[in-house]
Amino acid sequence: MRLTVVGCSGSYPGPDSPASCYLLEAEHEGRTWRVLLDLGSGALGSLHNFADPLAIDGVLLSHLHADHCLDLCGYYVLRRYHPSGHAPIIPVWGPAGTAERLAGAYDLAPEPGMHEEFDFRTYPAEAFTFGPFTVEAFDVVHPVPAYSLRISCGDKVLAYSGDCGPCDGLERAMVGADLMLAEAAFCDGEENPEDLHLTGVEVGDLATRAAVGRLVITHVPPWHDKQRAYDEARSRWTGPLDLARVGAVYEI
Repeated sequence: MRLTVVGCSGSYPGPDSPASCYLLEAEHEGRTWRVLLDLGSGALGSLHNFADPLAIDGVLLSHLHADHCLDLCGYYVLRRYHPSGHAPIIPVWGPAGTAERLAGAYDLAPEPGMHEEFDFRTYPAEAFTFGPFTVEAFDVVHPVPAYSLRISCGDKVLAYSGDCGPCDGLERAMVGADLMLAEAAFCDGEENPEDLHLTGVEVGDLATRAAVGRLVITHVPPWHDKQRAYDEARSRWTGPLDLARVGAVYEI
């Protein structure tokens, strides 16, 4: 698998990155399969630098906050009105109500909404396979229904926290992952709301408990210093550690 950071800013697009979006690619059946993990505010424009947006096979949404899903509105326009013709329908997995949420965001009637562009699916209780990828979604704590995602290809595993506070679902999603992509939107020692985001300290502790291969910190809001998130994680995690940046590529 190959992971490319398309957008990694937390909560809203920042001066050096759009909001959350990650491109996952793998070879299968004689071609490259491409899946997006989230498509947040501003990310669609950045995606053009790393892949043909019409070559995406599917989208996995962690939850329905704007910084993780809202550029599906622009993606709807691209797939519906591109000069090459109406693009084929692709699957979009997310929480229940994803189709209605996005139709409302673009001021569309619920029917057909975006159903002629996207095949909206809710995450099943069990792992499922899409092309070369096996995906498992874990319920996590957040103000809206949200998931951490565990994606394997062969014997390699990417674990993506999405947005959440510390919880059992997050722990189970991360165990033994080759690459742990985790948000650190909060700073340790501050009066942070519960069940919302993680600190760098919490992420570093989790990486250690989960015995992951590499930790990549993401979703740091523009109002925080990314180096602080890095330093917090480093204080608890001794393995390979990176701050996500647009254009970074990881071979898993």
